[in-house]
Amino acid sequence: KEIVSLRSEVQKKYSYQNTIVGNSPATQSFFGLIEKATRTNISVTITGETGTGKELVAKAIHYNSSRAQKPFIAVNMAAIPKELTESELFGHEKGAFTGANYRRIGKFEEAHGGTLFLDEITEMDISIQAKLLRALQEKEIVRVGSNKPVKTDCRIIVATNQNDILHRAISKGTY
Repeated sequence: KEIVSLRSEVQKKYSYQNTIVGNSPATQSFFGLIEKATRTNISVTITGETGTGKELVAKAIHYNSSRAQKPFIAVNMAAIPKELTESELFGHEKGAFTGANYRRIGKFEEAHGGTLFLDEITEMDISIQAKLLRALQEKEIVRVGSNKPVKTDCRIIVATNQNDILHRAISKGTY
């Protein structure tokens, strides 16, 4: 009963109508986009300046969607060293590298059934993008040091404060 009650409280906390303030036509249009995202399982990209509430929007989408009862896992890509990104996202097997003393599941597996929020996605190293694409397309990952694919089911929401860089990189073909 306590868990059900707490989950209900979390959902109320992230009701975007209560947490995002505004009644302008632009805000109402924004609410419409959030509502569309909550009714689907599509991947979402959120852009905006630092401090504008991108993670709040991601949580509003998650906690108002059919995945609300499952985990919301947030990862700040800017805070992960390049060398550890693959292990952090996809996990690793015991002995995969020096210091890998046990099997560790990655953020994709941790978010299974729920939402994986990748904040500051433009900070992700380009070398990891092929594995990320496979995870998105095939809904499976391979832990570092393994050949066995692991099925995953998580919604991906990404965010960046560098929308102009993202658009330029896409048009150049580097993202």
